[in-house]
Amino acid sequence: MTNIDELINDVQTIVNTEWNKRTGQKVPTTTGMALAGGAVELDATFLYADLANSSKIAKELDRRIAAKIIKSFLMTSVKLVKLNGGSVVSFDGDRILGVFYGAGKNSSAVKCALNINYAVSEIIRPKFEAKYNSVKNATFKIEHGVGVDTGTVLAVRGGVRGENDLIWIGRAANLAAKLSDIRESPNHSFITASVYNRLNKESIYANGKNMWEKRTWNFLDDKLNIYRSTWYWEP
Repeated sequence: MTNIDELINDVQTIVNTEWNKRTGQKVPTTTGMALAGGAVELDATFLYADLANSSKIAKELDRRIAAKIIKSFLMTSVKLVKLNGGSVVSFDGDRILGVFYGAGKNSSAVKCALNINYAVSEIIRPKFEAKYNSVKNATFKIEHGVGVDTGTVLAVRGGVRGENDLIWIGRAANLAAKLSDIRESPNHSFITASVYNRLNKESIYANGKNMWEKRTWNFLDDKLNIYRSTWYWEP
């Protein structure tokens, strides 16, 4: 069998395979799901945290400093997702995907987003600017974006045996990623109306003020109501 024949055969196998779908009671793992036909349907809230200005960081800074910035962002984001009861299910360069499940998942994810804003603005940026003049005098500031959406997704395993990972099929994961790409400083946290409408009061108001500003945003030719925030929440 040639390489082309093998690829054709593999794709045809996927086309012909029936999904063995079940409803998830927790965030799935790759080891808990079959590679061929395994699928878990899950109602969850997704948080994407993305470090901004990656190209400028790589261009203007020494690679060792750039690596420290990225490492600091990923480390704090992972710890804050876990602190708020979520699971980190994917790394993609300088961003992570966190999944929150169960009662209060939306408020937990939003609190995490505001925690990450605190970590970047009050810890990471000041520490690096104090240590390195190249960071302090750069044409950019260390910033980020966090997107949060909620909904039902289908989790499946993609890849080959020994080299595979979970793939999340559905609007929530994709839209959270797109929201994390928005750059509207000093707003760094962006959530959908689906998330906002399910928040507890603590995640909406601080000192009697609404932490979120409503605006519209186009996504795949649909005009969506989203909310953005400049606020941070100390962990």
